[in-house]
Amino acid sequence: MKFTVESILDQLPEEGVLETKKLEKILKLTKKQEREQLDLALIALQKIGIIKSLDNSSIGRIEDETLLECRLRCSSKGYCFAIRDDEGEDIYIRDHNLNNGWNGDRVLVRVNKEGIRRKSPEGAVQCILERANGSLLCLIEKQDSKLIANPLDERINTYIQLKDTDISHLENTDKDCIYEIKIDTYPVAQYIPEGHIVRALPLNGGSNSDVDILLTKNNLNEEVNSPRSSLKAPSNKKRLDLSNQKSILLNSWQSNDAPPLFAVFAEPKDGGIKLWIHTPAISERLTIGNSLDNWIRDRGESHCLGNNWKTLLNKTLTQECKFETGIVNDAISVALEVNAEGEVTDWEFILTKIKPAASIDSEILKSIVSRKPKARTIPAALKPYKDHIDQIKTIIYAAELISNFENNLNSVKLDIPVPKIESLMDLQWQEPDNNKLSWQLELDKEDPNSILCIFSICANRAWAQHINELGISGLIIDAPGPDNNALNEVAKSALALDIQIKLNDDGNLTSKNLVNSFENSLFKRVLQQQLTYCYSEPKIKRFLTSDKQLGSDQNEDLKESKVNTQSPWVNPSLHYSDLINQFIISLLLTEGKASATTRSKNKVLLGKKGASKDINWEIFNTSINKSINSLVNDSLISKINNRRRKAKNLRNDMISLAQARTTEKLVGQEVEGIISGVQSYGFFVELPTSLAEGLVHVSSLNDDWYEYRSRQNKLVGRKNRRAFHLGESVQVKVIKVDFLRNQIDLEIANDKIDNLDNDNQIKARIDNNIPDEE
Repeated sequence: MKFTVESILDQLPEEGVLETKKLEKILKLTKKQEREQLDLALIALQKIGIIKSLDNSSIGRIEDETLLECRLRCSSKGYCFAIRDDEGEDIYIRDHNLNNGWNGDRVLVRVNKEGIRRKSPEGAVQCILERANGSLLCLIEKQDSKLIANPLDERINTYIQLKDTDISHLENTDKDCIYEIKIDTYPVAQYIPEGHIVRALPLNGGSNSDVDILLTKNNLNEEVNSPRSSLKAPSNKKRLDLSNQKSILLNSWQSNDAPPLFAVFAEPKDGGIKLWIHTPAISERLTIGNSLDNWIRDRGESHCLGNNWKTLLNKTLTQECKFETGIVNDAISVALEVNAEGEVTDWEFILTKIKPAASIDSEILKSIVSRKPKARTIPAALKPYKDHIDQIKTIIYAAELISNFENNLNSVKLDIPVPKIESLMDLQWQEPDNNKLSWQLELDKEDPNSILCIFSICANRAWAQHINELGISGLIIDAPGPDNNALNEVAKSALALDIQIKLNDDGNLTSKNLVNSFENSLFKRVLQQQLTYCYSEPKIKRFLTSDKQLGSDQNEDLKESKVNTQSPWVNPSLHYSDLINQFIISLLLTEGKASATTRSKNKVLLGKKGASKDINWEIFNTSINKSINSLVNDSLISKINNRRRKAKNLRNDMISLAQARTTEKLVGQEVEGIISGVQSYGFFVELPTSLAEGLVHVSSLNDDWYEYRSRQNKLVGRKNRRAFHLGESVQVKVIKVDFLRNQIDLEIANDKIDNLDNDNQIKARIDNNIPDEE
């Protein structure tokens, strides 16, 4: 089907009606069968009270505040919650109220029972807006002469009826494989879902097969060809020529098809740094709303697949906007003034032309960082870059200066690098921004992308403050703070390890307190890993002109995190949200009114910090304001966040798969690891090198009956008093690796279970004041 309920509702105006014929054209329904399917869908939507029909030729929305847009999140045990788009309380959905919804589906939910005390409200799915799974990874079996597919995703508690002709796939493929199943008909009432086999995916078919499996798992395997579309030429009007500036390209990625990133230039100024960030002028070449823009919007994100990329932009647009050394190209830039303490005190957004002087990778950075300050000789690896060494050092110094300033604020920095596994290729490097994490990563001066990340955050924050001052609509990142209850659990774990926790002057506990408290502890890594679980996923949300009154104080969305709120725009080749914000910046600099009247000689620099103080007129005319506000609509936000979630899941799956493949080689061997988590059913152990986590299930600890001490976050044997606690080093044996489910089974090495005789163990526990009962 070429449309979903959500795509229908997206086209309906908030007020008024839309002709059915016009809707058919918008959805590009040219066949009679497609139009008949639309008619059936509209009739169904009318019956359940979501839309209304006028004269059978026009349709409109029915405002119903009791219907909530949500995303289903189900567990393998059958529990299901509806996660609200408006970030309200999660709604529990009982099995008979799911209305055949599956995990990940976007749905409309109506609450039928309010929450009481600690119980969540309950509701029922009224309508499925959009299916999350167009295809599934499955295992195939025969049941009563019928061929069925069982999804590997245990959160989807159903099976798919296959066609009889699919039996040929089983006869012509190896047993050691799984299957991609395309869903032809989703479940309706008592009718089960139907589908067909698309292809067999071998479990041991090499890296390309592994990538295919993960793309299919995340529903990113279908490739739609880019439409033909002519690109616009960026205007030279109001464009500053900076082609003589020796800007530098920094990039950790080695793949030829990696997305283009921004260039940087840094120069000393008044004891601090003036930092120039030049982003490729992508939005100026694109017509927002045309077929190419819609194609890019549907993709949403660039995806790193290790040694190659599934890029956001098509090849033509990438080639046009990509910065190359020695070649002049158009850019949208920001000049940031950083004082001696590392604080950004001023900025200006401008249109520029630049000509990068050099491209620097991690090997060059490593040579520069490791070189002695007073060294007179230049290593052979650095000789081609000898004219740029001072500039690169200034860039590194600027990143350090800003990073040190961040450390003195309340921002949380965690040292949780991606494991250095060769097969990860481009994935082993940090991303050049930080907008999918609610915390920051420590600066790695040998990783170009880590340096770019520091600069990205500064530039994104500057734009967030700028749109707030000017009252311009745009997209911002909503990064919620940590859950206080979860913070308390991490604090308990730290106290159980005899780590002293320092509180704020007002006696409150913050994640910054915790990070500082175990900074020098041997258990730093495992505790920082625990701290990551305290944060929820950052989301893109919109900041509208109506949210800000000219001349008023900062909007509440930005006031609390004046330093931390970001409005992403620096990486438009990676994220569609950045592309939209870059488009708004270019509109400001080209179409914004710099004076009250056209005859006035006093022009305001609209890209300059504090410009709002001299403005008492509307920057954009009504038409532009309306088009921007309609552009950053709820539908776009929902689609962007959905694509961001898929991108993050794919990245995590790629890393987990590389860790599992590395650990497969250790099956049957004993290795030393660190306990990274303790639960009632066992404890997790982080293995060296790959940093993969495996589970030692409590049932495998057959030397005693082990009890879970939640307050002390450890397992303790009833008789021998042996304890397994967070951060402890243990010798384990790798038993089994299931990379499809990301499960690694471990056991404690047999000869390590009783390294002390019973009396000595009891004495050791008594000496440490460990009671028999909790």
